[in-house]
Amino acid sequence: METATLDGKAIALGDAYRHAGKILNGAAFPLVAGLGADVAGARAAILLAERLKGAFDHLASRETLADIDVKRSFGMFTTTANEARLRGDCVVLIGPGLTQAWPGMLERLALAEPPRRGAQAQQPRKVIWVGPDGDEANAVPGAKVIPASVQELSGVLAAWRARFGGRPVALDAEKVALIDGLVETLRNARFGVFVWSASTLDPLAIEMLQALVIELNATTRVTGVHIGGRSGASGVTQTAGWMTGFPPRTGFGRGYPEHDPWRFESSRLVDSGEADAALWISAFDGEKPSWSRADIPLITLAPAHTAPSRGLFIKVGQPGVTHDAVLMSQETGGMMLRRASAPTDAPSVAQAIGAIMAEVSEGAWR
Repeated sequence: METATLDGKAIALGDAYRHAGKILNGAAFPLVAGLGADVAGARAAILLAERLKGAFDHLASRETLADIDVKRSFGMFTTTANEARLRGDCVVLIGPGLTQAWPGMLERLALAEPPRRGAQAQQPRKVIWVGPDGDEANAVPGAKVIPASVQELSGVLAAWRARFGGRPVALDAEKVALIDGLVETLRNARFGVFVWSASTLDPLAIEMLQALVIELNATTRVTGVHIGGRSGASGVTQTAGWMTGFPPRTGFGRGYPEHDPWRFESSRLVDSGEADAALWISAFDGEKPSWSRADIPLITLAPAHTAPSRGLFIKVGQPGVTHDAVLMSQETGGMMLRRASAPTDAPSVAQAIGAIMAEVSEGAWR
């Protein structure tokens, strides 16, 4: 597989970097998007967006910002996966696809084992899973499974909160009895834990969940573990925070960082024509951009097997696979160095962007 292509035809890597610089030099408002990269790649991408006075966005920003919106406007109780594993005597899993979003979840939280510490140490751990998909329903032996579609999750949480407060709900007696039993289980927990992914919950549902957590904390101890977005979203968000003070969907058009989840959303910028060139980064799995406009000058940094047929493509390695990478760890809640499992000489995102930046003239750093 060629290391670089232009509209599907192989070109020399040096020529690819020069062509990328030409595209970005000629853009009035370039977009750095996708941002599926490790910490070093995210730093390089954000610096490039700043120097070009463009904008940057991550492909999983919707999920990331759903959690951030609740933190900013309402507040949020969270803990680490390790604390949940050691002390959680009642674990409530919310929504489908959690084992896809976090493949090591079942093992890391040790849901089939009793908690090791706390008031319920060595007592059977209660597990409730609301709305799992078909493959997940039997993943935890003995778990209480509550069938619910993604669209019904907000209503389920609202009903739980209402019954916890002693308020009536418009449900039949059998469902009310079921909810009351679950609420009583939560009320009697000594260290309850909710686990969710914003890929299936919107901000209002997350806020409803956190409101229930807050009310439960008046009489017991309950917290949460949120599963970060795909393609390194949590690490990129942390990197953006310490570099600019803001998460992704931030622009530098006025010479300083401005965060606006609507203005700097990548699909909107491209489809509206406000962005006139784009650098798309997806080093983990080569996920394609979701915007509908096809004529924007496009530079793609992704693994070899995902090369697009249009635009400029530069092959990069996969973080933690082809090269060592610092990534946010869901297991520890902190940054972690992941050693390359199958090292190659493919450039990292940071190296590729460094070569592109060398081709961007100072006059473009307007």
